[in-house]
Amino acid sequence: MAKDPEKDQPTPQASLASTPTPEQPQRQPVQVDASKARAAYANFCRVTGTPEELIIDFGLNTQPMGVPAEPIEVTDRVVMNYFTAKRMLSALSMSLQRHEAAFGVLETDVQKRVMPGVLRPGPSPGPGPGTGATPQR
Repeated sequence: MAKDPEKDQPTPQASLASTPTPEQPQRQPVQVDASKARAAYANFCRVTGTPEELIIDFGLNTQPMGVPAEPIEVTDRVVMNYFTAKRMLSALSMSLQRHEAAFGVLETDVQKRVMPGVLRPGPSPGPGPGTGATPQR
């Protein structure tokens, strides 16, 4: 049986997918030097901005319940353009979705998270087995 020469030729779509074109540049991994990075913990952030930049202040709120009596000390500030902020939003969103898929939904309301039984009425704990209580007739 003779070979068909047209069947052995790659299709234009297949050759475009495997060869980078000017429209599809090959992605190079970004190298990061974190040797001078500073780590800080924050449980407070404030987002403000200008028409050109987004400003995110970070600090430690020592009184997370209610309105703090003392001012929250801002210890770190990050200023970025809105393009970087949008990429950061996408990365944070993806990370949070993965975390919640693995560990469950994160409750951001501190009142519900710290004291769930006090603020939300739940089923009343009736006499259970082994309590010595006998049902009344």
